[in-house]
Amino acid sequence: MGEEQGVAQVTRIGWSLAGGCIMSVCLLIPIVLATAGPKSDPKPASSAAELSTIRGLVKATAQATLASQVQGRISQLPFKEGQRFEKGALLVSLDCSKYEAELASVQAEYRGKKKTYENNLRLSKHRAVGELELVVSHAEAEKAFAAVKVAQVTVNGCTVRAPFPGRVVKMIVNEHENVFPNDQLISLLDDSLLEIELILPSKSLAWLKVGTPFEYAVDETGLRYPAVVQDIGANVDPASQTVKVKGLFGTQPDNVLAGMSGTASFAELPH
Repeated sequence: MGEEQGVAQVTRIGWSLAGGCIMSVCLLIPIVLATAGPKSDPKPASSAAELSTIRGLVKATAQATLASQVQGRISQLPFKEGQRFEKGALLVSLDCSKYEAELASVQAEYRGKKKTYENNLRLSKHRAVGELELVVSHAEAEKAFAAVKVAQVTVNGCTVRAPFPGRVVKMIVNEHENVFPNDQLISLLDDSLLEIELILPSKSLAWLKVGTPFEYAVDETGLRYPAVVQDIGANVDPASQTVKVKGLFGTQPDNVLAGMSGTASFAELPH
C-alpha cells in the first residue's frame, strides 16, 4: 500500500513537471515569435548614413598658369601674390624695345611694297606694266604684310594680361629676370565662384539629381555651409564604381578658400 502511494505521488510530480515544461514552451513560443517579427527589407546601398562622410575639395571655377610667348627681360610685375585683379589687367610686362623696333621696320617695308603694287596696278590699266611685274609686286606686298602680322604678335607677347578676374596664386618669376618662350610666369585662379568636388558611389545615381541639397563642413573653418548639386559626371569610373559630382555653395562664403577640404552630408534621401 505504501509503495502504491509512493508511485502515485511520483507520477503526479512527473506530470506536474511535464505540464510546467509544456506551458513554459508555449509561453516562450509567442515571445520568440514576437521578438523575431517580420524580416525587414535591406537598406539601399547608398543610404543617408553611408553618405554622411563623403570627403570633398573646394575648387576654383577657373585656374591657369600663364607662360611667356617670347624671349625677354621682365620689366614689370604689377601684382603680388594674393592680390586681386580684373579681367584684362596687365600681369606681366617684358622689355619689348627690340621687338617694337623690328615691328616698325617691317611696317615701313610693307608701306613701300604696298605703294609699289598700287602704282603698278594703275600703270597696268594703261598697259605700261606687264602682267608678271604686277603679280610679283602684289606678292611682295602680301609677304611684307604677313611679316608685319608676325612682328605684331611678338610685340603683343611682351605683355601678359588676365584671361579672367581673380587672384594671384603664385609669382613664378621676378623683375629683371630673363625668360624664354614657354617659361611659366604666374599662376592664377578665379575664386568668384567656388565649387565643391565630391566622389560618390555610383549607386547614388538612383536618387541623386542636379539641385539635390547637402551640407558641406569645411575642416579649416569648422563651419557647415548649405550647398546644392550643380553637375553630375558624365561617366562612372569602372574600377571604383564612383561618379564625380560638383556642388555649389548656397551663398559664397568669404572665409573659404580654394583647396580647403571637408565633408559632405546628404541629410535625407528622396523617396
